[in-house]
Amino acid sequence: MANPTLAIVGRPNVGKSTIFNRIAGERISIVEDTPGVTRDRIYANGEWLGRDFSIIDTGGIDLGDEPFMDQIKHQAEIAIDEADVIIFVTSAKEGVTDADEMVARILYRSNKPVILAVNKVDNPEMRAEIYEFYSLGLGEPYPISGSHGLGLGDVLDEAVKHFSDEMEEDDEGVIKFSLIGRPNVGKSSLINAILGEDRVIVSDIEGTTRDAIDTHFASEDGQEFLMIDTAGMRKRGKVYESTEKYSVMRAMRAIERSDVVLMVLNGQEGIREQDKRVAGYAHEAGKGIIIVVNKWDLVEKETNTMRDFEAEIRDEFQYLDYAPIIFVSAVTKQRLNKLPELIEEVSMNQNLRVPSAVLNDIIMDAVAINPTPTDKGKRLKIFYATQVAVKPPTFIIFVNEEELMHFSYARFLENQIRKAFTFEGTPIRVIPRRRK
Repeated sequence: MANPTLAIVGRPNVGKSTIFNRIAGERISIVEDTPGVTRDRIYANGEWLGRDFSIIDTGGIDLGDEPFMDQIKHQAEIAIDEADVIIFVTSAKEGVTDADEMVARILYRSNKPVILAVNKVDNPEMRAEIYEFYSLGLGEPYPISGSHGLGLGDVLDEAVKHFSDEMEEDDEGVIKFSLIGRPNVGKSSLINAILGEDRVIVSDIEGTTRDAIDTHFASEDGQEFLMIDTAGMRKRGKVYESTEKYSVMRAMRAIERSDVVLMVLNGQEGIREQDKRVAGYAHEAGKGIIIVVNKWDLVEKETNTMRDFEAEIRDEFQYLDYAPIIFVSAVTKQRLNKLPELIEEVSMNQNLRVPSAVLNDIIMDAVAINPTPTDKGKRLKIFYATQVAVKPPTFIIFVNEEELMHFSYARFLENQIRKAFTFEGTPIRVIPRRRK
């Protein structure tokens, strides 16, 4: 199910990123600890009053050489397109500016709920300065201080009121999957080839697909699928379509709703940095992942071309060593008939449950092969393990001290579990927890 989305919009230097980090509950870093997994600072998840939601900092979307006012205008348009609720951030120190008035006019026409936040109200005496913001015509201004975290609770209280209570129906037995990847890797052509009909506009111009289109279909064995695609006709005149961060953000919306993600690479162009960024999001989200190398019919081949390309993928996507790789062609339909079966297999692995008795036998055998580590004379003790979740399979290992479970040993245990049950195509989580 896709969470409701909250967009933060406003002119530069009003403190949007500070507020974004506050709401996300963490200082969003550019690079994750896992090698090859990068995290864009424009998109994160938050929670308030028991409601989960996604947050977009539109100021982080680079729109190139656009003039100052056009940048702000387009960022406001992105917020309108993508968000369920918009937080419009202004600054008490500068008062109402021309840029604020322009954004207010755009948002006023959007028919989206807009919450007006006046930032940099760092002390009670400054509250008197917020009343001029009523002139923007967006209702009551909320005084906040992003740097001190003051007033954000009131803003989030108001935002949650506007979140829809409608939940996406979770059809039992239907596997949801999406195709993600850089513009022009052939996602739309693949969709058409999988469906066997032209349901989606296909073009060689980068960034022509937009707006989610869901397609139900069934495989020959009767398995039902829901294909989630960020597809459709581009709105003409929008300059942000081909920006990397914007396309990454749209991919993340599709990833949220998917059980299995098809990471599509262009066989002609090889691997790019953006491929790793988007795949990193799917990995972090715990989704099933299949790496699909498209346009393989256009690649000049020698004896070991496929093997060499696979080795390059494994080197560049080291954190996806569990993901199967398939080489296909949307034009010639090469190996496309294997995709539904592979998606089904990965989905089964995402939902696989390991009996506790069997799991503990595997863990004890692993400890016998490679004894637990020690730190400052204290040895890690493993008492027992249990599986607590699926999508992805998540295992809690009860220990004497969580700090003694080094990342490398947790990875060793994960590999031993994989040896016994494969779990091809799905990440698995191994979480140490101190036994009470």
